[in-house]
Formats: sequence, structure tokens, C-alpha cells
Amino acid sequence: MTLPLTINEDVKAALNCGKPIVALESTLITHGLPYPTNVETALAMEAAVRESAAAPATIAILKGAITIGITAEDIEALARMPADSVRKCSRRDLAIAIAMGQYGATTVAGTMVVANMARIKVFATGGIGGVHRGQPHDVSADLTEFGRTPVTVVSSGAKSILDLPLTLEVLETNGVPILGYQTDVLPAFYSAQTDLPIDQRIDSATEAASIIRASEALGAQNGILVAAPVPADKALDRETAETAIAKATGEAQAAGIAGKDITPFVLSRVSELTKGASMAANIALLINNARIAGQIALELSRI
Repeated sequence: MTLPLTINEDVKAALNCGKPIVALESTLITHGLPYPTNVETALAMEAAVRESAAAPATIAILKGAITIGITAEDIEALARMPADSVRKCSRRDLAIAIAMGQYGATTVAGTMVVANMARIKVFATGGIGGVHRGQPHDVSADLTEFGRTPVTVVSSGAKSILDLPLTLEVLETNGVPILGYQTDVLPAFYSAQTDLPIDQRIDSATEAASIIRASEALGAQNGILVAAPVPADKALDRETAETAIAKATGEAQAAGIAGKDITPFVLSRVSELTKGASMAANIALLINNARIAGQIALELSRI
């Protein structure tokens, strides 16, 4: 069977010329943000990558074809589709979506798999998955993917609705270095800081690129997490964020919401409880992370 893989001409040209490229996920379009905010944010992330002199490659599965660099029209179409009509694709879902001719939106893990297939080394997202609060055996496939796929992911840490200390433990077990981008501690998605340690502070895209190249020279097969704080003007204070998260998580447990449905429910409920402040923070960090990823990809191409 020939793998149905479509690469946008701009992305293909950048790959052939060794120019910087940044992979972007598509679950924020279909499952993460409401319409039309999802479209506006996805396009703003692509623009931020271009502003850093890199090429954006938003990844999705369109009628069974893995597509690297979907168009603005594709983004609009996916954004308007009911969430339950688009498969949320982690590693385990890719073959199913391809064989069944489905539409699929890639998660962090799914995007890492496809980016690695296409030799794209840098990927920007909002927050990675992790260990769910109160459910230590509910561990996101993102963490396993980090341990076996050599793609650098720029995010604002793990989503703060998760158990962050346990998430760090799993990343450590999988050999994943955590680089704090201009920070000495782990960011907490909506909030700029926690009291949790990182492995190394970096203050520039050049330093990040040097570490990535050293990892490649070692033949390492693990990913690298670059943790960038949410922009200060959109950050929530930790107490406000934590109060909303605790309430939303408790409501999810009381309603019997579990598995892959927990995260979208809690994120939506936190947005309601914070009167939209958490969504504003989410959008700001997504765009900021795309910009930083573009800068890192540019430095990688120069080394």
C-alpha cells in the first residue's frame, strides 16, 4: 500500500532547499477552540512562523490523506466541521484514519509522528498532554511519543489542568530534556511560572538549536521540550487559574467525564469560569510559541 501523503508545494520547496519549517497541529482547529477563533488563531500561528522567516506546515488528514501544509480553505473547512466528524489522531489513530478515508486532526503525538516522517524537526503547540489529575494511570500518548520521536516541541509546558509534577516524572523517565525558554522554572500554560524545575534555561533560539544539533550528533531518538511562558500581558495569576481548574476538574469527575473527553471539557469550563481570560491566554501563547519555533527552526537551518 502506498502511503497517501500530500505535501504542500511551499513546504516541499522548503524541504528540498533545507529551509526552516515549523509543523503545526490541527486539533486546536477542530477540538480546541470555537469557531471562528479557531480559524483566526491557526492563521495567526502560520503568520507568526512566516514572520520568523520559516515556512509553516499545518498537518491534518483529509479524506484519508496525510496532508503536510493544509491550505487556508482546508483550515476553514475543518473549523466548521462538527468535532465528532473529525477523528482526533494520536499515533494509534493514523492508520485507521488513512485506511477508512476519514478526516483527522493531529494531536501533539500524531503531529510529531508525521513531522518526523517529513523530516521536519521543530513543532509548535500550546500545551502538551500529560498525567491527569487524580488519575495517575491516565497518561497521555504525547509523553510516550516524546521518548521515541526526535522532534523538538515548543509549548508552554503541559496543560495546567494536568498533574504537572507527575507529568515531569514521566518525561524524565522517557529521557526528555526540558529547556526553559528565558525562564528558570516550568511554565504552567495559563500562568507563566510554577515552582517546578527544568533541565536547562536557554535565552535564545541559537542555544536551543545548538542543543538540538548535539542531540542529533548523539543519535538520540527522543524529543526535546522547549517550554516558553505565556506572554506576561495575557498570563493568569496562579491562584485564579488553579481555582478555576480545580472546580472544572471536580465537575468533570462528578459528571463521569473521562479519557479523551476530559481535556476539552475542562478547558471549555475554565474559559467560562475565567470569563474568557484563559482563552485569551491560550491564544497568546499559541502565537508566541509559533514565533519562537520559527526562530529556532531558522537557527537550525543556519548551523
